[in-house]
Amino acid sequence: MAEAYGVVNEKRRYPMRWTFYIGKDGKILFIDKKVRAKSHGEDVARRLKTLGVEPTQ
Repeated sequence: MAEAYGVVNEKRRYPMRWTFYIGKDGKILFIDKKVRAKSHGEDVARRLKTLGVEPTQ
């Protein structure tokens, strides 16, 4: 899967830590290439809001 999305680092052969936001139609809405583990949950919630994704219960 990592190779299909183009996130494998050819020099080190491990996937980079990116987050893909994918719409209901299967299209990629945004790619976050600057993932920070410490704040990632908050970053994801903020990005989803800016993309207009409604929260579910």
